Amino acid sequence: MFLRATIQLGFAAAAMGHNMARDPDRHCGIADPASLVHLAALDESLSVGSLRGAAIEPIEVDLYFHVVTDSANSSEGRVTDAQLEKQLLVLNTDYEPAGISFVHRNTTRTVSDTWAHAGDDLGMKRTLRQGGYNALNVYFLTEVDGYLGFATFPRADAPEGSDAFIEDGAVILAGTVPGGGEVKYNLGKTTTHEAGHWFGLYHTFQGGCNGAGDQVDDTPAEASPASGCQKGRDSCPRQPGLDPVENYMDYSDDACMTEFSPGQIDRMRAMWYKVRD
Repeated sequence: MFLRATIQLGFAAAAMGHNMARDPDRHCGIADPASLVHLAALDESLSVGSLRGAAIEPIEVDLYFHVVTDSANSSEGRVTDAQLEKQLLVLNTDYEPAGISFVHRNTTRTVSDTWAHAGDDLGMKRTLRQGGYNALNVYFLTEVDGYLGFATFPRADAPEGSDAFIEDGAVILAGTVPGGGEVKYNLGKTTTHEAGHWFGLYHTFQGGCNGAGDQVDDTPAEASPASGCQKGRDSCPRQPGLDPVENYMDYSDDACMTEFSPGQIDRMRAMWYKVRD
């Protein structure tokens, strides 16, 4: 059963300056990991290799959904309870090989012209966020500045009540939920992708052809994001392996995304125990 908490907020229409056309290819609005000092420090402290081959103990993540629509109740921002249930199923299916499951705790429904169009991110999250640093809060908005979504990376310096704590979570374009209006991206894989960032994964193409720019040694180097479903693509022919276009952390169409690598699973679990557990 999805619980509803509806808050009517009277923001001025002038605050809706974020409404822009979205590029038809997948785009993710995360910060460049190379620019985040706290993330580099975490990378240096992880003992990822020690996890390889170890028994996978279950990780349970509290999950909170927040659906934010504008006062026009536009169809682009509507997400039904049935779609949220399907999104939860997609997450649990995609993360099952990693020994990770998500337990839905609550859903809020909010009307705000500003928040629905990606304005005042911190104010929205300060009002709606629930749970601890081990809880994933997912915000479904009508429009996300031309992106399909973005998420925060884990950090060791996010005490409860701090801006870093409040900002933690994933912001998702509502049309990407299962059955949503984003053609090619409406199977729920955007939430899978952004949750990967929340667990500490980079894009598979991070660092281009220079090797393990994503800090994972078993994802082949990739010069640039994939699109569609380019199986057999080899954008770094001097490096071993074909591009990981079926990986959840690339930019392929939803139907093409099917896997995390063992190294990515190790990294997510190491980050969890280091920062979120």
